[in-house]
Amino acid sequence: MLTEARILIVDDLPENLLALDALIRQDGIVVHQAQSADAALTQLLQHEFALAILDVQMPGMNGFELAELMRGTERTRHIPIVFVSAAGHERDYAFHGYESGAVDFLHKPLDPHAVRSKVTVFVDLWRQRRAVRTQVDELEDARRRQQLLVDELQATQHELERAVRMRDEFMSMVSHEMRTPLNTLFLEAQVRKMHLKRNNLGAFAPEPLAAMVERDERQIQAMIRLIDDMLDVTRLQRGTLSITPKRFDMAQLLRGIVEGFCHQAAAAECPLALEAPQSLQVELDEFRIEQVVANLLTNAFRYGPAKPVTVFLQELQGGVEIAVQDQGRGIAMQDQQRIFEQFERAVDNKVSAGLGLGLFIGRQIVEAHGGSISLSSTPGEGSTFRVWLPRIAPAAVTQD
Repeated sequence: MLTEARILIVDDLPENLLALDALIRQDGIVVHQAQSADAALTQLLQHEFALAILDVQMPGMNGFELAELMRGTERTRHIPIVFVSAAGHERDYAFHGYESGAVDFLHKPLDPHAVRSKVTVFVDLWRQRRAVRTQVDELEDARRRQQLLVDELQATQHELERAVRMRDEFMSMVSHEMRTPLNTLFLEAQVRKMHLKRNNLGAFAPEPLAAMVERDERQIQAMIRLIDDMLDVTRLQRGTLSITPKRFDMAQLLRGIVEGFCHQAAAAECPLALEAPQSLQVELDEFRIEQVVANLLTNAFRYGPAKPVTVFLQELQGGVEIAVQDQGRGIAMQDQQRIFEQFERAVDNKVSAGLGLGLFIGRQIVEAHGGSISLSSTPGEGSTFRVWLPRIAPAAVTQD
């Protein structure tokens, strides 16, 4: 099917327009008529034309002036112009016409065969240019689609590479973190085996034995926490982390947590304090809230050794706020959002213990309760993590 081509014919005499229209009209060609330069300009701004045939001698703006206007406008400058003139060949019309931008001349009286031939040539050229332009557009569109595909493939490749790196780093971290308590337990077992071999039963008197059991418990609890963190990440990815609210005293819970961290605080040489009301009743998942606070305290001791750590509890905005404040190294602004993602830590992996899961899990637990967790920190001046929770967990998030 031929692409429809539009041709503009301009002449101030209606009979000339009708005669020229009859000569050039054929299948695939739509002829537009204009009896003045102004009318022609209006149509030129409305349609795309394959050819413009202009009469030279018209009242007002003549054909040459119209051609110069067309050449000065981006939309119309590429339209081929053929002039129609009744003047003799010897006059200066041809020079003036080509200077105005004409590509050809037709002289009156018109030769029907010549008119049709010229129109056919210019229409064919227009269709070829249009076909080439369409092909170029299609090629450019294909190039853009191909580039998008390449970008997507590169992004996927980067994600896969990142996933492989994260897997390798995670396995390395798990191996390191599990090895520490296991090595300690192994060395303790070797020491006890040596005492038994030497029949040194005094090493198993009640007081030394109690200390041995306490050391064993700490190492076993460390491994249990690591395993629990990994299981929680799996549950979060599957959307099966359970929240089971019950009524309890938040102040009493925090006092128990702080008391339970006394040994860890002493080992890190961090004075540990709690500022809380005597009682503050809530209906939340006690085990999960303890998990969040324990992770925040562990981080405070890890990144602020030999510096005070304080836990605050207060009623705030219809809920409760728990804040854990340390005076450690602090966290740079560009890292303050990143550290809430899984396997991320505030400092280089090689110099920091842990799997980088505590804050990620903590945020998920807090948000599952309908709460929020935020951080304010200045490098060199310490950090404060604030956890806001409703007094009662919303019913919608209490279901597994």
